[in-house]
Amino acid sequence: MVINVNGLSAKELKSLIAQAEKQQAKVMTRPKAAAMRAKINKYVKDHGYTIEELYGDLSSPASGRTKKPSGRKPARSAGSKVAPKYRNPANPNETWSGRGRQPRWLAALVEKGKSASDFLIK
Repeated sequence: MVINVNGLSAKELKSLIAQAEKQQAKVMTRPKAAAMRAKINKYVKDHGYTIEELYGDLSSPASGRTKKPSGRKPARSAGSKVAPKYRNPANPNETWSGRGRQPRWLAALVEKGKSASDFLIK
């Protein structure tokens, strides 16, 4: 991690140093992860539970079910939002990014002889 300190004032540098020292003290005094894991496992076991009972199988996806491979690669931009490019003049809330299948409202207008470019958002 790189922090550019060249443009900071003396007051900002002092504040950054104080924050860093506070974080360093916290990290240095906390128990090691393995020791914390052992404490948690002991606590859970002492109360008659297992980690799997409380949190599910941690090696499987978060949903708790294992997914079967579909043989397809996931889309490169799966879940990413794209700004809309087209807007329905009849309902301004209906938009389309230009990706994927054309929405019904646009397909109907194109079928009536309009051009998709007529509905571009300016």
